Amino acid sequence: MDFKHSEITEIIIKSFYKVYNKLGYGFLEKVYENAMYIELKNEGLFVEKQKPIKVYYNKTEVGNYFADLVVNECIIVELKASESLCEEHEFQLINYLKATEIEIGLLLNFGKKPDFKRKIFTNK
Repeated sequence: MDFKHSEITEIIIKSFYKVYNKLGYGFLEKVYENAMYIELKNEGLFVEKQKPIKVYYNKTEVGNYFADLVVNECIIVELKASESLCEEHEFQLINYLKATEIEIGLLLNFGKKPDFKRKIFTNK
């Protein structure tokens, strides 16, 4: 595939399946977050855990969130460990993208069946 940050996205998705195949289903999100952090660092990527995201309204800070992982300062990775992905999970990731200059997000679910979604939001 040839889309923005496709090389990095490919590494993240491969790492997701590697972690899923090793750990399986049933752990808390924090366990998968820690494992993904290790795996992505081992791949040579710059990874930040629980990176703060500030939300502004009319130039006034109105909220704070924390992205599970930010990779190479260009992709937000939101992790879930639920039965399946739902619309609320997707909107959470899109809102993180809206609140930052980052345009690409990956939603990774360590559910009974591994699943992921790629989201794009341009702040122009």
